[in-house]
Amino acid sequence: MHCPDKKGIIATVTNFIHQQNGNIVYIDQYVDRRQSAFFMRVIIEGEFDDFNYIHFKESFIKSLGHTFQLNCSFYLEEKLPKMAVFVSKYDHCLYDILSQQRSGKLHCTIPFICSNHEDLKFIAEQFNIPFFYIPVTKENKVYAEQKQLEILNKYEIECIVLARYMQIITSKIIDAYPNKIINIHHSFLPAFPGAKPYHSAFDRGVKIIGTTSHYVTEELDAGPIIEQDIIRVSHEHEVNDFIAKGQDLERVVLLRALKLHCERKIMVYGNKTVVFN
Repeated sequence: MHCPDKKGIIATVTNFIHQQNGNIVYIDQYVDRRQSAFFMRVIIEGEFDDFNYIHFKESFIKSLGHTFQLNCSFYLEEKLPKMAVFVSKYDHCLYDILSQQRSGKLHCTIPFICSNHEDLKFIAEQFNIPFFYIPVTKENKVYAEQKQLEILNKYEIECIVLARYMQIITSKIIDAYPNKIINIHHSFLPAFPGAKPYHSAFDRGVKIIGTTSHYVTEELDAGPIIEQDIIRVSHEHEVNDFIAKGQDLERVVLLRALKLHCERKIMVYGNKTVVFN
């Protein structure tokens, strides 16, 4: 939940939960003093069948929502988000996502994989996941995104991961999934844009390689940042070393971001995120 900051929010919320026979097992809060904004994440145990869950939500919003101008999101822990995976030809992120999900370490379901190439179809078959091949060109982009939206709606997808999907997503899909499309890219931008950023970075003799995972907005690679990391390199490394280290970092950072999103630990406001760990 988040709202304008004022006195008594935590006391009122915890009191309400107690009155509803809920037991708080986790609580954390943050105040952005510059924006005078309050953020809080709470995990509750209790007898929450469908009826009690709906009653709790409605009562909470009615009793506290207007008083504190609360913006709230409610989730049942056992209801896993449905996540679609978009890929192109690179497989390093895809393998990690599927392996982590199958082992139960990434808390989501993956109803399908969508790609603008057929190269990685064999991986979908290995994991017994439906694979949709939708080629994308300048001429058919509108049609392609319409087909993607139809599939997303059919499978009731809640979030999308661009696991090295080498196409620009337009507002047609972005507007349907605000702050629910997660991307990964190297952190050289905007210093080393283009098709071969690692080659450009190698030529400049950089000493660190970075990776950023973020939500997708219409402004390219400028959405709210979820997770970042770096790794050091030196003059002893070749271009292939840069690429290999960069891809390893992409796998790790993307998975961190996906786990945070699927476990409902991220709150977006403006073009920033509050991440509860």
